[in-house]
Amino acid sequence: MSSTFQYGANIRANGIRQHYLRYGGAGRPVVIVPGITSPAPTWGFVAERFGRNFDTYVLDVRGRGLSEASDRLDYGLDAMAADVAAFAAELGLAGYALVGHSMGARIGLRTVSRHGAEPGCLVMVDPPVSGPGRRPYPAQLPWYVDSIRLMARGADLEAMRPFCPTWSDEQLRLRAEWLHTCDERAIVTAYEGFRTDDIHADFPRVRCPALLIAAGRGDVILPDEEAEIRDLNPAMGVVRVENAGHMIPWDDEEGFYRAFGDFLGKPV
Repeated sequence: MSSTFQYGANIRANGIRQHYLRYGGAGRPVVIVPGITSPAPTWGFVAERFGRNFDTYVLDVRGRGLSEASDRLDYGLDAMAADVAAFAAELGLAGYALVGHSMGARIGLRTVSRHGAEPGCLVMVDPPVSGPGRRPYPAQLPWYVDSIRLMARGADLEAMRPFCPTWSDEQLRLRAEWLHTCDERAIVTAYEGFRTDDIHADFPRVRCPALLIAAGRGDVILPDEEAEIRDLNPAMGVVRVENAGHMIPWDDEEGFYRAFGDFLGKPV
């Protein structure tokens, strides 16, 4: 099957350079916002699939990949959410689906609830539900920082393997290639935000159709936490991918696509 990759490009939105990759080019627009240490190219295999039926954009979140990074940037949740709202507005996207994974899901939620974005729908894939007065996010900060520093020194996929032991060589190679582009300041600030930002106040503010996709084998969203989210937004759909951990498309790619059903208007 031919590739759906179209091009990579930069735009200026919310006062910074934002880099993205585009796949497909036809159909409903879909904006994918990756997680805390996932530059856009690491989501290329997912975007290839989305690109079959959708005009797909994968964003490099500020401080990652080829988007702007500096010691002057605000790397907090609201700044990243404002980026996404400005990105969609600058490209003139209408009726788009906003799909975020992990940190990207928290960004998507905040984008819709407090930054005036009006996507056609919102999909949150296993967002950390930690925050003030809640249990900590289960992953530890050194897991991120230590691997970034190793890759910044030029380590290869074998050095990456202990961090992601179940991943294929291709997946490890791609992560090893791009992880050094994650600015440590951005990662530390975002990780700290998992403790300090209250996203539960955002769930009732979502007015567009919304879907929560949770990992069945992960410990990011426990059953009681899922129940609380359902209570906060009863209209929201919830699907669990039972055979996957937090990195759902890496663990069960087809299960990840099935979880969308017809929520986007067409199958993924």
